[in-house]
Amino acid sequence: MSSSATVKITNKLGMHARPAMILAETAQEFDADISIRRMDQNNKVDAKSIMQLMMLAATKGTELEISATGTDADSSVDRLVGLISSGFNED
Repeated sequence: MSSSATVKITNKLGMHARPAMILAETAQEFDADISIRRMDQNNKVDAKSIMQLMMLAATKGTELEISATGTDADSSVDRLVGLISSGFNED
C-alpha cells in the first residue's frame, strides 16, 4: 500500500530543529517507509531522520510532498500532513 500528499510549511520559522525532531519522532511511530521532498527538488529524504529533514531547508511557504509505502502508509501520511498543517503547534 502507498500514499502521498502535498503540504505547505506554515509556521514562520519553517522546519528548524524542533519541528524536524517532532516530525521524525512522529514518523518513527509508523512501520511505513516515509520520505519527504521539496516540490521544487527531486531528492527525497527519510522522514525518520532529523538530520535529513533539516537538510530540506524548508522555510515558511515551502511545499513538501510526503510519500509512504507500507501497511500504515495512509495513516502515516495523514498524521504528518496534519502536523505540518498545524504549524507544528508553534503559531
